[in-house]
Amino acid sequence: MVVDRPVRERGPSGRVRVDALECIAWMAQARRRLLSYDDGDVVEVEGVLQRRFWRSGSAPASRTEIVARVVRRSP
Repeated sequence: MVVDRPVRERGPSGRVRVDALECIAWMAQARRRLLSYDDGDVVEVEGVLQRRFWRSGSAPASRTEIVARVVRRSP
């Protein structure tokens, strides 16, 4: 999922800055819907925000993702 930031938060170059959040789904219906959307689609996602930690080589690593329970196209 990519979320546009407000205009006042544009970078020095004037480009729109975005936040990219990875969505995962354990339920088949939510997974199929996530995979069916295209760039530019506006969607609603219900679920939980999860941060996972692990070791990558000798350094700690983490990832924040949305565990989607319900996914639908926004009206």
